[in-house]
Amino acid sequence: MSATTRSRTPDRLCAEAVDLARAAAEEAAAPGVVGEHAGLVSEGDRVVTHFFACKEPGYRGWRWAVTVARASRAKVVTLDEVVLLPGPDALLAPEWVPWSERLRPGDLGPGDLLPTDQDDLRLEPGYTGEEEPPPNSLVSEEMRELAEAEDADVTPGTPAVQPTTPSRGSIASLAEELGLRRARVLSRYGLRSAADRWEEAFGPKTAMAQAAPATCQSCGFLAPIGGSLGQAFGVCANEFAPADGRVVSLAYGCGGHSEAAVMPKPPQPAAPVVDETRVDPFPLRPARDSGSVPETGDDETAELGHS
Repeated sequence: MSATTRSRTPDRLCAEAVDLARAAAEEAAAPGVVGEHAGLVSEGDRVVTHFFACKEPGYRGWRWAVTVARASRAKVVTLDEVVLLPGPDALLAPEWVPWSERLRPGDLGPGDLLPTDQDDLRLEPGYTGEEEPPPNSLVSEEMRELAEAEDADVTPGTPAVQPTTPSRGSIASLAEELGLRRARVLSRYGLRSAADRWEEAFGPKTAMAQAAPATCQSCGFLAPIGGSLGQAFGVCANEFAPADGRVVSLAYGCGGHSEAAVMPKPPQPAAPVVDETRVDPFPLRPARDSGSVPETGDDETAELGHS
């Protein structure tokens, strides 16, 4: 047998040192938490580890591991180390995950700061001036002549380092309008991931869009956005729609479409049976024959008194 090969047969004296191992475990642990002997394993020549069940609350499946050893040709077993180790079915804490991977949309609250990684794939450097041609190149000369011809207000330095807001019509103002004053802008990957995320929430495959009478592309409540994302997305401005104030796909839709239905005209009531807009005279008694003697006021008074 090679000297580097460990023996898998436990040393007899080390294997019999259960009481020594238990006493060491009880000394290291709190009183009453060391359970029954749960087996042993050979760690090498004359090195054995004894396992004892752990009764500590919250450490289900853990074991006290006590390693004992014996020197060559020695009869005395000595203590090596005592540790608490998880068993095969031990209750373990979940694997640690960096905070940047645990973060989920909506976790950012008021006052929280979310630093962006320098190598974030969603961003790419903005205009820094590094792509400018050499001063003696033809392109640079043409740009200089064009700026002088237009009498533009050119501020020294790249757009990203301008201390004040440039005046309207200047090259720096145009750069700010195009988003060139930012240190970093969305990369192609960042644009695509944002588009996939928005389309999953408010896209054509959602249940609301499947039941919609028409798409947002023809809705009057759709507010367009600029940039390349404006070719496929817009902002919903219908306060009664489920996506109000959200970025929606042009293929999305809901029941709040501006042209979904035409409001019916108010019903016209039928002509009334009794016209209450005018007064109809009704006589108190039927008219008498023309040959009869007309009644006088005294007669009417007498009749009223007898009635």
